[in-house]
Amino acid sequence: MTYRFFDCELDDANHTLRRAGRAVAVEPLVFDLLHLLVIHAGTLVSRDQAIDEIWQGRIISDSAFTACVAAARRAVGDDGKKQAVIRTVPRRGLMLVADVARDAAAKPDPAPLADPGSMRIRYARNANGESLAYSIAGSGPPVLYCRTIGMANLEAEWHSPTGRAFFEKLSDSHSVMRLDPLGSGLSDRNAPQHGFDRKAADVIAAADAAGWDRFAVYATSGACISAVHLAAHYPLRISKLVIVGGYAEGRVKRRATGEPDSLKTLLQEGWNEPEGAMAMGFLTTYFPEGPQEAVRDLVRMMQSASSPDVMLADRDAINNASVVDLLPKVRCPTLIVHGRDDGVHPLPQARMLAAGIPDAELLVLETANSLPLPGTAVWPTFISALSQFLAES
Repeated sequence: MTYRFFDCELDDANHTLRRAGRAVAVEPLVFDLLHLLVIHAGTLVSRDQAIDEIWQGRIISDSAFTACVAAARRAVGDDGKKQAVIRTVPRRGLMLVADVARDAAAKPDPAPLADPGSMRIRYARNANGESLAYSIAGSGPPVLYCRTIGMANLEAEWHSPTGRAFFEKLSDSHSVMRLDPLGSGLSDRNAPQHGFDRKAADVIAAADAAGWDRFAVYATSGACISAVHLAAHYPLRISKLVIVGGYAEGRVKRRATGEPDSLKTLLQEGWNEPEGAMAMGFLTTYFPEGPQEAVRDLVRMMQSASSPDVMLADRDAINNASVVDLLPKVRCPTLIVHGRDDGVHPLPQARMLAAGIPDAELLVLETANSLPLPGTAVWPTFISALSQFLAES
């Protein structure tokens, strides 16, 4: 995204500032302050908000803050006397008062959910030029639905009653983006797999293509690893975070012994058998309370998402991952939702997430399913809590 104001251009993708067509060298904190002000142009940004988002809550002196503001003003050709670009609101904060134009791809029209044939698919390019397929439905504040490779296929999910249920309720009041990660669904399936930081950068590339400055993130199960990386490394872009059925440490990290991954064996043996017993057994472990037809629906979607090799490689990556060290860097409001009797990712993992992320909330549902499914007793409670959290200012 490129922001144009006064005689300046601020490019957050390349982390550059130009004034009157010439590059201006700025320190990272100064750039972050300018970026914060332009995405909130015309709105007061308090000193506390700036410290929370740029210095991530670290204690800094008044002189250090004042010096950063002064440097930001110099960088854009302003000063404390003119305040033509950055205005100080005494005892309250700062405001960027210049008109700001944004150069980005036009936001796609929301696709109505009532007609299964009406989904619109768009493509973004990541830093390597690889194609990322995404689709947006609904209208309202933006929410990105972050999925694992094993559950990501835009078309299959759109035609799946159970798959749609995970995002259809959100789109009643929000613009909901679904993105197929590299190697899955309609995105580039031949691209080499990258680490979680690169996956987070891919999400930002799709958000930029859609013209989204700030957005909430909704992540389930293993996708929470990518979502935490995203929130920790792009704090200015993420407004809220919801993690459902997630964990702080992968299954390998939390095991004391080298016991084999029995669920991985079910995938290896049963992947190519459509709706076979082993694939059903794999997902039944995650959803012991069913409903069975919903589990069968998810199996069909899962088997269309990616190749066995890609799915197993992704599973190895998230099984060996840990985001414990990143949790304190997540500064946005966060809701953790978890089943009390989840046998795949036990409740202590959710508590670890909630304890590590500042001011996070934990909602425990009375279920053994890893994710709430429509048709179960906890579904209405889950939808109500999710809607309320996303609606809070």
